[in-house]
Amino acid sequence: MHTERLVPFWRLMIVLALITLVSSAYAAESQSADQKVAVVNGRVIKQDELDNETNRYLARLQRMGRVPNDLERSQIKKQMLENLIARELLYQESQKKGIKVDQKEVDEQLNALKGRFPSEAEFKDALSRMNLTEADLRFRFERDLAIRELLDSRIEGKVAVSDKETRAYYDGNLEHFKKPEQVRASHILIKVDPGSEEEKKAEARNRIELLQTKLKKGEDFGALAKEYSEGPTGPKGGDLGFFGRGQMVKPFEEAAFAMKPGQVSDMVETRFGYHLIMVTDRTPEGTVPYEEAKDRLEQFLMQQKVQAAIAEYVETLKKTAKIESFL
Repeated sequence: MHTERLVPFWRLMIVLALITLVSSAYAAESQSADQKVAVVNGRVIKQDELDNETNRYLARLQRMGRVPNDLERSQIKKQMLENLIARELLYQESQKKGIKVDQKEVDEQLNALKGRFPSEAEFKDALSRMNLTEADLRFRFERDLAIRELLDSRIEGKVAVSDKETRAYYDGNLEHFKKPEQVRASHILIKVDPGSEEEKKAEARNRIELLQTKLKKGEDFGALAKEYSEGPTGPKGGDLGFFGRGQMVKPFEEAAFAMKPGQVSDMVETRFGYHLIMVTDRTPEGTVPYEEAKDRLEQFLMQQKVQAAIAEYVETLKKTAKIESFL
């Protein structure tokens, strides 16, 4: 992989830093916010920093449907402290090397974060709940940008992924590149709640039957979907794109996978209402070809190497650092 592709990884680091700041605005306040959990070369890492980092990570797990147990939460907190120590070591090293951050870039990051709040007042309220000032925020952006520049200079040109490596990974992990059978379908939806009175259901069925008549007379499915469908895909002619098994409600899935391209279903009832479904394409189960997977695989392997290089660099910094941990 060409080294110029490294830059997006550091851009991603800054985006993640933004997400951290926004998410931690809603974290619970620690009862001992000023308590120190670590000291790195004389710089104190406080309890509230660790709480915010941990709460952000736990919130992300929760969005993924994962609820860690007490042991896992303890391990997560330890890992978050290690992350904070690593970040502090990298920042201190950036300052030793005299790295200066472009203040225009700091302004851009700050304005981007402000833009994620409905108003200036809500932005300041979020800062207040984090016990932060705008000056604190600027420092955090400066710190992360300085770390990015340090890592750029440290890693750029020293990490690469060869075609031989991507091919070897692909050949050794073919199970990761399996793709299931998929169909592409469009639909027309006439909404009706399952608990509706029979009169309303009958009215919806009559509308579906009218549309079936129009289709039999040769009218275009997409045009009818745009005019009559009550689903969110109506303006797109009802197109749902490709989907595999398990992505649609069962009656809809069964009807779609039973048809060939060009066929239109009879009325299908789901909890959303009544549908007419037209399958427009289908792809069989198979394996993603190497050439199709190569670019994403290259990025994946590059990301692994970059993370390993950063971890190794942090370990070298630890050897000459004075670190005290109180967790």
